[in-house]
Amino acid sequence: MINKNLRRVVVTGMGAITPLGNTVKEYWEGLIAGRSGISAITHFDASLHTCKIAAEVRDFNPYDYLERKEAKHISRFAQFAVAASLQAIANAEFKIDDSNATEVGIIIGNGIGGLQVIEEQQKIFLTQGPKRCSPFTIPMTISNIAAGLTAIHTGAKGPNFCTVTACAAGSNAIGEAFRLIQTGQAQAMICGGTEAAITPLCIAAFNSAKTLSNRNEEPTRASRPFDKERNGFVMGEGAGILLIEDLEHAIRRGATHIYAEIVGYGLTCDAYHITTPSPNGEGATRAMELALKDAGLFPNEVSYINAHGTSTIANDATETLAIKQALGNRALEIPISSTKSMTGHLLGASGGIEAIATVLTVGLDLIPPTINLDQPDPKCDLDYVPHTSRNQRVDVALSNSFGFGGHNVSLAFKKFED
Repeated sequence: MINKNLRRVVVTGMGAITPLGNTVKEYWEGLIAGRSGISAITHFDASLHTCKIAAEVRDFNPYDYLERKEAKHISRFAQFAVAASLQAIANAEFKIDDSNATEVGIIIGNGIGGLQVIEEQQKIFLTQGPKRCSPFTIPMTISNIAAGLTAIHTGAKGPNFCTVTACAAGSNAIGEAFRLIQTGQAQAMICGGTEAAITPLCIAAFNSAKTLSNRNEEPTRASRPFDKERNGFVMGEGAGILLIEDLEHAIRRGATHIYAEIVGYGLTCDAYHITTPSPNGEGATRAMELALKDAGLFPNEVSYINAHGTSTIANDATETLAIKQALGNRALEIPISSTKSMTGHLLGASGGIEAIATVLTVGLDLIPPTINLDQPDPKCDLDYVPHTSRNQRVDVALSNSFGFGGHNVSLAFKKFED
């Protein structure tokens, strides 16, 4: 059961840069409308690639958030993080100054870092020699720079680090931030995930691993979680950031809005395979069970799950099994959706934007759909809210994230009550 001596933690601000839009409002409207953000790759010439589609962020202007001179030396994934973090702070009407800077921390997860810069600088190194490599190469590529730059741009001087757990990174970041506030080590945390890995090498490598969908002729139908015809995930990019606070601190400062309460965090490892989930779903099952135990909740209290739902053969069937094992008969009654059907898979950023979707689902009692679910896989036989969004009361929700290396995370959110 939940330790009553721990502090309550609430979500008071959110920011998003996504394939569906570059604000939380645009992102949410796209989800509820069942709109796909997937199209032909424009970031580079993909004509020689087997996979030619991705969920790109469109119309993002880093100069809206950064000075031009500085922005040129900041990787795209870090630009996204700073932008979404500044949005979250503004959304919460939260001020960081000398009176509270040391009590505000930052944890921003990331899977791959500045891969685009590595690819570009490697070409320069090979064609022009070592002296032509940029002195900004290292700070533009290291994964932790997103958290560091966000601190520089917000003034937050509290706990600061980066979670690097592949596709679970964003959710791990939120979970660890939740723990720091629970235990009184911070009053507020900026947390979530960021990623910008739609690059020639990354697309080629994932395709060689046979994990990407090559449905190039109909990109908006390529990401189809739980569908019998699914044939891989679609790469996405962006950032999703939450501002979370100690409830008493939020009330004391007069927070304008409390979206939801974070009540549970479960994390496990499969210890099975570098890329494939354990076929018995044991690790994912325990992550959900631990999140509920941490929250002091029971399966019959869960009213929505935002699934990891990648649109790969192994993941979707295994997650379905894990949900059944973790929630028993209640699993048959719970609406579940994979928003990756619309955003693609943002790797380390997926947990961040999916936490936002889960929080809004709890707050608005409106469940986003799983699009492209035309022929459900017999192994995926739960209620995945196909095609259209659904109005339904949601008091407790789980958000699942599972990453290469066997990392499993489940976050529990609850409708806020005084």
